[in-house]
Amino acid sequence: MAGGYQVAPLARLVEQFERLPGIGHKSAQRLAYHVLGMTKEQAQAFADAVLEAHDKIHYCKVCCNLTDQPLCPICRDERRDTSVICVVEDPRDVIAMERTNEYKGSYHVLHGAISPLSDVGPEQLCIKELLARVQGGKVKEVIMATNPTVEGEATAMYISRLLKPLGVKVTRLAYGIPVGGDLEYADEVTLLRALEGRSEL
Repeated sequence: MAGGYQVAPLARLVEQFERLPGIGHKSAQRLAYHVLGMTKEQAQAFADAVLEAHDKIHYCKVCCNLTDQPLCPICRDERRDTSVICVVEDPRDVIAMERTNEYKGSYHVLHGAISPLSDVGPEQLCIKELLARVQGGKVKEVIMATNPTVEGEATAMYISRLLKPLGVKVTRLAYGIPVGGDLEYADEVTLLRALEGRSEL
C-alpha cells in the first residue's frame, strides 16, 4: 500500500474501506480521514450502525429479501397479490420495482445470478425457496425480472425450465431496459413499460 508513513490504525481503516465495491484507494483515504474527523460519539454511532445491521438483518423467510423481522414489510402486507411473484437478483431491484407504484404482487430475491466464471451455481442462489413457494399451489405467474445480462438471461431460462413442469405461467420483463444494464438504475417509466410488456417464457 502507498504511503509508507501512514499510521498503522489509519492504514487498516483505509484498507477496510477499499474492500467496499467501487471504492478505490483515494476514495478510501478520504473516507478514513472523514471518520477520523468525527467526534467519539459519532464514530461510535457509525460503528454501532454497521454492527447492528450486520447482526439484525437477515433473509425474509418467504421471499429472501432483507429484513429485521421474520417477514419483510411486503410479505407482511395482506393487500399484496401473492399469486404473482416477481423474481429479482438483488434486494435493490425490489426497491427499483416498488418505485413504479404499479406492481402489487410479491417478490423473490435470488441474491445473485448464475455465473460459471465467478463460480456461482444455482445452489448458491435462493432458487429452492422459490420452488417451494410455487409448489404450494397458490402461485399463478412468476415474472423473471433478472437483469438483461448474459448471467441474468441464463438464470431466467434455468429457473423457467424448473417452473414449467409445475404448471405456472412464467414471463420475462419486456426490456426497454438496455441489454447489459442493471434494473436498479432504470427509471420508473421504463420499468413500468417493461412490466406491462412482459412476455411468456
